[in-house]
Amino acid sequence: MLRRSDEVRDQAAAVVDAERAALVAAGVPGELAWVGGSSVPGALTRGDVDLHLRVPPDAFASAVDLLRRDHAVVHPEIWCATLATFAVDAPLPAGLAVTPVGSEHDVRFMRTWARLRADPALLAEHNRVKAEADALAPDEYEARKSAFFDRVLAADDPAPGV
Repeated sequence: MLRRSDEVRDQAAAVVDAERAALVAAGVPGELAWVGGSSVPGALTRGDVDLHLRVPPDAFASAVDLLRRDHAVVHPEIWCATLATFAVDAPLPAGLAVTPVGSEHDVRFMRTWARLRADPALLAEHNRVKAEADALAPDEYEARKSAFFDRVLAADDPAPGV
């Protein structure tokens, strides 16, 4: 069921704060960013909390090893040299993506959500994609969502040679 981010904002913020404290207590390096629909005022969301841990490139492997101690691995099929994903034990569905700062995935997460926060037209388009999700097969929705984020990033990049 889709909801407006404003309906879950306080609960989601508590999840972010709790995970940030848990990461610090466990000695996991990096900066925790709140991304995803629940982080953007007015966005449609399923009520989940998307977290992004940005770590120095030379600390990526050790951060992932530390997280494996108390976070369940999710979506291992998408893991690569610059992306690892984990579940977060929280009162709302929550996930944690880990990336080295400056990597392709880091840039994708940080720029796309920043653009959605800043551009009401992009946020409206995001909400349309999200609202149409239930009428689509899961792989078709994921493809449509990915294409949307590709367009958001492409619009953010300067023309070649500039």
